[in-house]
Amino acid sequence: MRRRAEGAACGLRRSRPVAEPEPSTLVQHGAPRLPAVTVDAYSAELRDEGGFVGDRASSRAFRAILDDWRDVLRSVGEDPLGAKPTEDLSKKTLDQVLVEGDPEAAGVVHGAIEDFATQLAAVAGRFLELEGWRDTERIVVGGGLRASRIGELVIGRASVLLEAAGHQVDVRPIHHHPDDAGLVGAARLAPPWTFAGHDAILAVDVGGSNIRAGIVALRLDEAPDFSRSEVHASEVWRHADEAGKPSRTDAVERIGAMLGRFVRRAEKDGLVLAPFVGVACPGIVAADGSIERGGQNLPGNWESSRFNLPAAIRALVPGIGDDETMIVLHNDAVVQGLSELPFVRDVVHWAVLTIGTGLGNAAFTNRKDDR
Repeated sequence: MRRRAEGAACGLRRSRPVAEPEPSTLVQHGAPRLPAVTVDAYSAELRDEGGFVGDRASSRAFRAILDDWRDVLRSVGEDPLGAKPTEDLSKKTLDQVLVEGDPEAAGVVHGAIEDFATQLAAVAGRFLELEGWRDTERIVVGGGLRASRIGELVIGRASVLLEAAGHQVDVRPIHHHPDDAGLVGAARLAPPWTFAGHDAILAVDVGGSNIRAGIVALRLDEAPDFSRSEVHASEVWRHADEAGKPSRTDAVERIGAMLGRFVRRAEKDGLVLAPFVGVACPGIVAADGSIERGGQNLPGNWESSRFNLPAAIRALVPGIGDDETMIVLHNDAVVQGLSELPFVRDVVHWAVLTIGTGLGNAAFTNRKDDR
């Protein structure tokens, strides 16, 4: 409890204090106390004279570093990666360059990996200085970049650099594919007993580039610790690729349509859905489900006092089966981190960094009564 209070005092998790729920309260949006963990801090916004520290460890930052390497080579000769712009080189293409590409081209990518890993280690070191991250024993790294060999090498090199700098912390890739982790973790937003008699839940992961929704098969009969839970089916809408600028209304309606399709899909596949939707979203989430700050990369204004995402989703999906739908919203890094819970039971204090449009972050303490 001390760690949670310290994190709140530093203003790392939210712009105003939110009281913890009474023991009888089933769920709370953005809750600091979840069934298996205490959320010590999330969405910390570290700054220095150069701006937001986390921006140096985002997917954009990696591509900016790679672009810098290419610019240097173009100034003295040819670019071994060719004429294609850096933003158009997919992670798969860059992975292929590492494995089977021209040695000089692979060297360029390796140079970017080294520089980015150095920045990631420096940023992680800054987080480890925060009160909410005190005594962190493990950092799991998720986000889009993790879903590549490049991301794995970045994580491995950053781990070595942190150890060399004297930090006693283990850094590992998140177990689930990052596209799945943000959905699978939603099952840990409510007590396991709430899903008794049900096979699956619906989950939504709202991001700065895309919105993903899907069915999470719980498989609690096989593993009560959720270690066998997996995404049964999912769908993604890349709003960043849409012509023009999709509105917030467009996004909410798209979420509602996706969830409606998955309700029908679950019935067709013989899955009994719990009347529950877990939602992950960037930013500071208030107890009433409003987003206080951090939603600047989302389509439209998600921080308006007149907008409530859980209420908007409930209006489109009012019931599942014979029951009213329960919607629970939490920060996206928190939810992605929760997917790792079955694999961090050997530590007490741990954290997650998600490398995507920005750098998501959260720190946790495993609750003794759940270990």
